[in-house]
Amino acid sequence: MPLGIRIFLVYVLFIGLTGYFVLNTVMEEIRPGVRQSTEETLVDTANLMAEILRDDFKAGTLSQNRWPELLKAYGERQPKANIWGLPKNQVNHRIYVTDAKGIVVLDSSGVAVGQDYSRWNDVYLTLRGEYGARSTRSNPDDTNSSVMHVGAPIRDNGQIIGVVTVAKPNSSLQPYVDRTERRLLVYGAGLIGLGLLFGALLSWWLSAALRRLTAYAQAVSEGRRVEVPHYRGGELEQLATAVEHMRTQLEGKAYVERYVHTLTHELKSPLAAIRGAAELLQGEMPLAQQQRFVSNIDSESARMQQLIERLLNLAQVEQRQGLEERVAVPLAGLVDELLSAQAARIEGKQLRVELHIAADLNLLGEPFLLRQALGNLLENALDFTPACGVLRLRAERVGEQIEFSLFNQAEAIPDYALPRLNERFYSLPRPDSGRKSTGLGLNFVEEVVKLHGGAMSIGNVDDGVEVSLRLPYDR
Repeated sequence: MPLGIRIFLVYVLFIGLTGYFVLNTVMEEIRPGVRQSTEETLVDTANLMAEILRDDFKAGTLSQNRWPELLKAYGERQPKANIWGLPKNQVNHRIYVTDAKGIVVLDSSGVAVGQDYSRWNDVYLTLRGEYGARSTRSNPDDTNSSVMHVGAPIRDNGQIIGVVTVAKPNSSLQPYVDRTERRLLVYGAGLIGLGLLFGALLSWWLSAALRRLTAYAQAVSEGRRVEVPHYRGGELEQLATAVEHMRTQLEGKAYVERYVHTLTHELKSPLAAIRGAAELLQGEMPLAQQQRFVSNIDSESARMQQLIERLLNLAQVEQRQGLEERVAVPLAGLVDELLSAQAARIEGKQLRVELHIAADLNLLGEPFLLRQALGNLLENALDFTPACGVLRLRAERVGEQIEFSLFNQAEAIPDYALPRLNERFYSLPRPDSGRKSTGLGLNFVEEVVKLHGGAMSIGNVDDGVEVSLRLPYDR
């Protein structure tokens, strides 16, 4: 199972358990909380009624005054209130008064007058000077039929002479409880959903970051040039830095070993030629022969120098994982500069140069590397172009890239050589001298083009050979 999925499942389990326990705890506290608030209101109402009814109760005129009619009218009122979106169309309080013996002398419902309530806690405890309250089911078989009762003492000079009880059915509170529970469930589910979404995004981000590091390590193991993933701080940045450092150390060691073997192999031939010529020069020989051997030593020394310089340039490019700068490079100006540097060779071979590059075409990249790459292409084309031949340089914009092509009139490249032209140290004999080059020029050009995110192709065309480069365009 992928690491991201495992992290997400753990996160889901944590959020699920936390959400369940929190919601369950809060849900269990809603009903008692509402009832506690209601009971507090009943206490205030009962004590208010006790003060209002005290004088008439003391005088024994409760039933003779208008109190029965007033309480009956109170019970029949229709408030038509809208309490936070919930309608209230009837009053739910029941008020009854008992004397010092617990006998009901006044009842807003009119059903309990004369009955003995002295054993109910709201009356029994209040008459004893304690807080009297009870919750009793009006239907013993219905759990939703319970009614809260709160009693308040009627006092005369500090002596309890009666009790006023205010009652309210719990069913009248149920709509508010249900609405609160529904809202809590909706909000809780929403928060859990957001938590799970955040967990999924976190798992996806972490998995994506690890996949990028894995892909980078895989690409490095396959010898492909890729840029190390970048992260902003934390352990992932440290891990990426450590992997990059490890790659640099391992590649550096293998790279040096490979180049030492290659350089040793390539230097054997010119060194052997120089040594042989030097041994022959130690003896007596005609002056013309001496000049020929001295010329051989000079040409082989130049070949060795050129080989070492090109190896160093190629090694520098191959070791890099990205460009040091990306700036606009005018292509027409760069080509003019390179043609001017090769003007002597072009005039010496009487070549015709055809230039088709717009002045507003700009490459996006590192100027030094682009100059080196295009210079190598031009040198290679000059080596194979016969006297009075044609060089044609074109460039055009294709989407977000510039396609640059260099055509040189020459014999077709053999089919067996075409796939190997970009190989390191592979070269074809030059028509003028019959000698091979270092075989590093085209390989260097390919590495520079790849470093810029472009592509290179070489092929035979009518009357010659054409090299095409695709490089980034600067707007």
